[in-house]
Amino acid sequence: RLQSNVGKTLDEDPMLARELLELEAEIHDLEPVVYSPTFVEQAIRGREQPDEIRDRVREAFEALAADHDRMILEGGGSYEVGGIVELADADLAELLDARVLLVAPYEVPGDADDVLAAARTFGDRLAGVVFNDVSDAAYDGLETDVVPFLEGRGIPVHGVIPSERTLAGVTVAELADELGASTLVDAGDDAYVERFTVGAMGADSALRHFRRTKDAAVITGGDRAEIHTAALEAPGVRCLILTGGHRPSGAVIGQATEKGMPILSVQTDTLTTVERAEDVVRSGRTRDAETVERMETLLADHAAVEDILAG
Repeated sequence: RLQSNVGKTLDEDPMLARELLELEAEIHDLEPVVYSPTFVEQAIRGREQPDEIRDRVREAFEALAADHDRMILEGGGSYEVGGIVELADADLAELLDARVLLVAPYEVPGDADDVLAAARTFGDRLAGVVFNDVSDAAYDGLETDVVPFLEGRGIPVHGVIPSERTLAGVTVAELADELGASTLVDAGDDAYVERFTVGAMGADSALRHFRRTKDAAVITGGDRAEIHTAALEAPGVRCLILTGGHRPSGAVIGQATEKGMPILSVQTDTLTTVERAEDVVRSGRTRDAETVERMETLLADHAAVEDILAG
């Protein structure tokens, strides 16, 4: 979640933490290393020294820890991140003598392989696992079979957090803002979008495909009237995003208005739009005080928070 601000790359996560926790700490202490593409390039070229980076991280940690009872560090998203400068999550845990809580996704039983691999990586420092964003279809099998399997191998499971719609996607309004889109039909902008589908097929194939999707935005050229019509007929489509700056026909505008389906228009091509839209959903645009409160409730209801903190 990087953003450029006055020529300096910052990460939104520590800024949000500082705001919500009312911390007086400086951003450069909360995140002494911004692992941006530019930083990675410099490290590969030998312009960032691992020993200096470790010292920088340790000093920032110690400065913050002096005024607080508990320190919680966010990992790199995947535990291999940081290896370029010899400071992946396992290295960081060793450097700061930290216990590790693994936050893991789960879709199929084979995902247990990833948890076992992480356990081997972190060894005795692994305090346990919390499974996050688990779908209804996968939830029972995870609790009934996979959790006992892992605990039988000495890996405590401290919680199974169900998928939450308001955390999994973004609203149409947020998507429009992030894409810099013009709104052609201003309706239903509070609907949630969790996935995208590209309208690049024939009309009949498009309608069959769109009917199988759920909470989706269709991205297609603004001149593909037959795709627009098919998207408007599919119950799982929440939004139509038209690329290339083309304006649809009056009939499409009228039908969308009648159905209450928003239509967004962007100047970029379809491939670029898909990449940008997926980045928006992947980064979790809805991060604010209300979202954090909802996450707090989910943790309290579905995870052994006291055991996590005691670990």
